Amino acid sequence: MSERALPYRPHNHQTCVSQALTDAQEICRQQNARLTPIRERVLELIWQSHKPLGAYDILAQLGAEGHKAAPPTVYRALDFLLQYGLIHRISSLNAFIGCAHAGEHHRSTFLICRECGIVLELAVDTVTKAIEAAAKAEAFQVEDITLEISGLCPSCQGNTGHA
Repeated sequence: MSERALPYRPHNHQTCVSQALTDAQEICRQQNARLTPIRERVLELIWQSHKPLGAYDILAQLGAEGHKAAPPTVYRALDFLLQYGLIHRISSLNAFIGCAHAGEHHRSTFLICRECGIVLELAVDTVTKAIEAAAKAEAFQVEDITLEISGLCPSCQGNTGHA
């Protein structure tokens, strides 16, 4: 995709799903990792919207499709997708979202709309570099940074009752 689609703006979402699956197949091929049908389906389910999906939501969807998946199956698939940087865990929601920058090492910053639940992954290095510099000044070794910022997306800001 030449220009990144924003979740709260109208776009062909199937392009997001297709690109995520293509990226996953390529990353797994490069890493000599096995993208099993269940792992691929879990990734596809996560990418079906820009809203985070919990493990039990995924399990319910798989069950509705006739899969006899148990919680450990879903958690193993999620662990695999996390390991290869194909998804992110949104800790505050205990849910998962597709990685918009799969295959690239990056720190994660997420804008989470508290009204509609849409999540936007930002690629902003300046914030994480400032955190790393502040931590270094305190002799603290940073291992990971994930920022989760809640607020209102442009669509929900326009709804009445919000200032």
